[in-house]
Amino acid sequence: MRITIEFSPLVDRLILPIHYNSLIQGFIYANLDNLISDSLHNKGVAFGKRQFRFFTYSRIYGRYFINSETIEFTGPLKLHISSIHEDVLESFVKHLLIKGKIQLGSQQCELLRIDVEEKPKFARPLHVKTLSPITVYSTLTAGDGRKKTYYYSPTERDWEIQIFTNLWRKSQALGMGSSDPAYLAGSRIKPVKVGKQDLRIMKYRDTVIKGWTGIYELDLPEEFFYLAYDAGLGAKNSQGFGMIKTV
Repeated sequence: MRITIEFSPLVDRLILPIHYNSLIQGFIYANLDNLISDSLHNKGVAFGKRQFRFFTYSRIYGRYFINSETIEFTGPLKLHISSIHEDVLESFVKHLLIKGKIQLGSQQCELLRIDVEEKPKFARPLHVKTLSPITVYSTLTAGDGRKKTYYYSPTERDWEIQIFTNLWRKSQALGMGSSDPAYLAGSRIKPVKVGKQDLRIMKYRDTVIKGWTGIYELDLPEEFFYLAYDAGLGAKNSQGFGMIKTV
């Protein structure tokens, strides 16, 4: 399930830190019923040592300009949010409608409308565009024993492997699809319109994260495509990464 919220600053502009993902995440958690928020934030859905929250969100779309440390938006603005859990989005919408306003950090915006988006038609393959960067990574151990995070790029074969391994783990956490990861052996994600300018280096709180925007050709079994559409592609979806739309 996916919704789009449209809103506008109550004053001339909405001023946020350039790296505002954690503000959006906090805004989502703050507008859920307490039991849902607590379960989503503290538990998620486990698979081995991993926990999946199964929601993601886009960048803020609208007119903006960037200063040295802030980004200034002028309305109207749009934000897309999706989740495989309909009760999460239903709770979120209920809270927004009751309040009628949106609080981002210390600033308030007027809620203009909320739309439930139609699911895209499935095809193999199809083209998708990122609404937030896709990130996949491995944690490596250096010679001195220190941990190092390596972020993959779409030009590397392991980028695709990591994306589909992550997607298969999500399916297993939900108890869906084949238990054999080879089920996705014929799947692919191929850059169509992706260049150096699509590299995004972002911060989530104190963590630097590298991700990629752009347009990709995506070839997946139907149930895995809709899982990727609702929950996000790649890692760190609940931190605002991996949202896609069809084009």
